[in-house]
Amino acid sequence: MSTPAFPSDASTALTLPGPAGAIEMIVEAAEAPPRPIVAIVCHPLPTEGGTMHNKVVTMAARALRESGAATVRFNFRGTGASEGEFDQGEGECDDLRAVAAWVRATRPDAQLWLAGFSFGAYVSLRMADELRPKLLISIAPPAGRWDFDRIAPPQGYPWIVIQGEADEIVDPEAVYAWIGGLRQPPELVRMPDTSHFFHRRLIDLRGAIKNSVRPHLPPETAPA
Repeated sequence: MSTPAFPSDASTALTLPGPAGAIEMIVEAAEAPPRPIVAIVCHPLPTEGGTMHNKVVTMAARALRESGAATVRFNFRGTGASEGEFDQGEGECDDLRAVAAWVRATRPDAQLWLAGFSFGAYVSLRMADELRPKLLISIAPPAGRWDFDRIAPPQGYPWIVIQGEADEIVDPEAVYAWIGGLRQPPELVRMPDTSHFFHRRLIDLRGAIKNSVRPHLPPETAPA
C-alpha cells in the first residue's frame, strides 16, 4: 500500500498504511478562507459504536473547517474499514501517531491541531505530549472512565476543554476535579443542559469551538 499525497479536493476518502494495517480516513478542505492548519479529529469509543462519522466528531470538524482549517477524520483500528482490532487505547495511540506523521510529512507548511471527543479525547491527550500540537481540543474527556494518571497535562500551547454539564456518560464533576488539580489548567467551556452526545446542542458546540479557536488562528494562507 502506497502512502497517499495530501489531497486538494473538498472531500477525499483515503487509505493510509498504519501499524495494524490500513487506516480509513476522510480529508476535507477548509470552508472559510484557508489558514495553514490541519486538524485531526479523533472519534469516541469503537466498542460503543464510535466512528469518524459520529455527529459530534463531524460537527467539530465542520467548525474547524469554517475556521479555516483542513480536517482529517479517521477510524481507529478495527473500526469501519480500518484493519486490526480494538486495543484499549494502546494501539489507538499508534494509529494517531501514524496519521499525525503523515500530516506533517505531506503538509509541512501547516500547523498540526488535535481534537478528540470522549475516547478520542483520551487518545489525543495521551499523545499530545509527544506530538506537541499547536492547539488541542478535548470534548468530554473521559476522566474517571480511563486512566488519566498517565497523561502529561498539555503545556506550552493552547488547550480547550468543552464539557456538557448534563453529561450522562462522562461525569462532569470528575472532569472539573481533574482539571482543578492541574498546574496549568485549560480554557474550560461549560455547556449547561448538555448531554454527552450534545443532543439538540450540536450548533452550540459548533459555536463554542469557533469562538474558542478564533484567538489562536494563524494568518490566512496567501493565494498561490
